[in-house]
Amino acid sequence: MDVNIPKIPIGEGVERGIEFLDSNFSFITKAMSKGIEAAIDVIIAGMTFVPPVLFILIVTALSWYLTRKKGVAVLSFVGLFLILNLGLWYPTLDTLALVLIATLFSMIIGLPLGIFAALNQTSYKITMPVLDFMQTMPAFVYLIPAIPFFGLGKVAAIFSTVIFSVPPVIRLTCLGIRQVPSELVEAADAFGSNPRQKLFKLQLPMATPTIMAGINQTVMLALSMVVIAAMIGAKGLGGEVWKAIQRLQSGAGFEAGLGIVIIAILLDRILQQVGRQRHEEVSKDH
Repeated sequence: MDVNIPKIPIGEGVERGIEFLDSNFSFITKAMSKGIEAAIDVIIAGMTFVPPVLFILIVTALSWYLTRKKGVAVLSFVGLFLILNLGLWYPTLDTLALVLIATLFSMIIGLPLGIFAALNQTSYKITMPVLDFMQTMPAFVYLIPAIPFFGLGKVAAIFSTVIFSVPPVIRLTCLGIRQVPSELVEAADAFGSNPRQKLFKLQLPMATPTIMAGINQTVMLALSMVVIAAMIGAKGLGGEVWKAIQRLQSGAGFEAGLGIVIIAILLDRILQQVGRQRHEEVSKDH
């Protein structure tokens, strides 16, 4: 027996909300989009201005300086040289710019929200379910609001990437602060520390390794989004993969995917080692 149950108009409500915002506020976001895209083009132009071999040497030296690990430095040199040899240098720079800018925006948004959620119980109870929702939502869904507000292109790709990749930095910033031993917090209170001093001199330094883990996860999620973001105009290695899919070029798709893997491993190793060093420094201080 068929039972006619009225459908809850969730989809219609979302569509009307997006249409309302698009009709009344999209001129603001599209004006912002032009300025942000110009800034992105300047960053990419600055990266492409550096000769590839010199860029590889700079990244290799920076990897050694940040990690003090020969393996990471060798990985930087060999991996980037392979990318250059495969003819994927400039798409790789586009991808790096997208990932770094998206990570920067994620940190600007995520760190304050994580701190506030850690220090305010009501905010914590609201934030955690929202993060659960954001992390389980399929990545493709985040492309839907990006297009009407920002149009096709790099800015829309960065917007969808930020929304997809920001939850880890919020969650782990909150977790790191909440895991600071209560004895240390009570000792800071006993010495007369105000909330600002307690946050910046105790809680954030102690939480830094966990925050670095959150930033690491954010970078990895941003990289995982580059292929999907290519569908709305992002170029880079994701664009190369998308072109290979459309043309059924398995070899070209594998090479572009290999480039993404190299960048992911390189950034992961550097961030892991920086987080480990920071953890050792904090352990010594406390």
